[in-house]
Amino acid sequence: MQVGFAGTPAFAAHVLEALLAAGFSVPVVLTQPDRPSGRGLKVAASPVKQLAIERSLPVMQLQSLRDVDVGTLGLAPDVLVVSAYGLLLPPAILAWPRLGCVNVHASLLPRWRGAAPIQRALLAGDVETGVTIMQMDAGLDTGPMLHVVRVAIASRETTGTLHDKLAETGSRAIVTVLAQLARGRSVVATPQPVEGVTYAAKMERADTVIDWRRSAQDIDCQVRALNPAPGAVTAFAGDAVKVWRTEPLAKRHEKDAGTVLAADASGLVVACGDGALLISQVQGAGRKPMEAAAFAAGRRVAVGDRFGGAPPRD
Repeated sequence: MQVGFAGTPAFAAHVLEALLAAGFSVPVVLTQPDRPSGRGLKVAASPVKQLAIERSLPVMQLQSLRDVDVGTLGLAPDVLVVSAYGLLLPPAILAWPRLGCVNVHASLLPRWRGAAPIQRALLAGDVETGVTIMQMDAGLDTGPMLHVVRVAIASRETTGTLHDKLAETGSRAIVTVLAQLARGRSVVATPQPVEGVTYAAKMERADTVIDWRRSAQDIDCQVRALNPAPGAVTAFAGDAVKVWRTEPLAKRHEKDAGTVLAADASGLVVACGDGALLISQVQGAGRKPMEAAAFAAGRRVAVGDRFGGAPPRD
């Protein structure tokens, strides 16, 4: 069976690697154009493009699919697997493969349709997520479900750890579905439930700023959702500080949100709108991540000092 592929980031590269390992022929790979990335903003190829070049697969990088002539894409594959591609597929592309287009989506649809399902699940404090293999239609992650795998979210899960779990889960799931199709077996398509629809909007800068008036539990979810990138950020003495590792504490206090309640070898305890947050790893502007105790010693952070306010832009 000929399996076309469309995807861009590391999650998608993991899926593509699984398709190749399973022995599927991949005649074409679609991925986003090279873009600036990293601190130096050097133009870099996507993880999917890098893998495709390593495996000598034909790569196409299109700015848009809106007016594309499918004839320019070569012979139609039997199915097009899509994973975090980043472009909506127009009707001409959806109808291009014989068996249509199948999406590997990192959530339990219809919850968290859209661009950032892993981060949004953690940000919301979800205790379970998963992967949905979906037959694509013209909507945004609205097509019928072919296969669903549920994954528990661990209590200290970060986007980095959950990403890797879901990439592995999604890779196994799509290989299972394609194997059935390759044997000529039909796969039951189940419409998504009408209730429970949520949208996973792309993470914006406003999502990264810590509001200490929120509960310690909510802020801890935010920190884990933004790890390993771009990081939850706050301000201290006018400087931006990224917060990387935290733990919510059921601690009663009468201090203003953002006030330092303790600074010792275990880290910094900061008052929240409900409870307090133990911070054990931070990163000052222009520095590498460090233990919060070392940061506190270097910046002479004392009980009664305040975190908060709008951090300066990078």
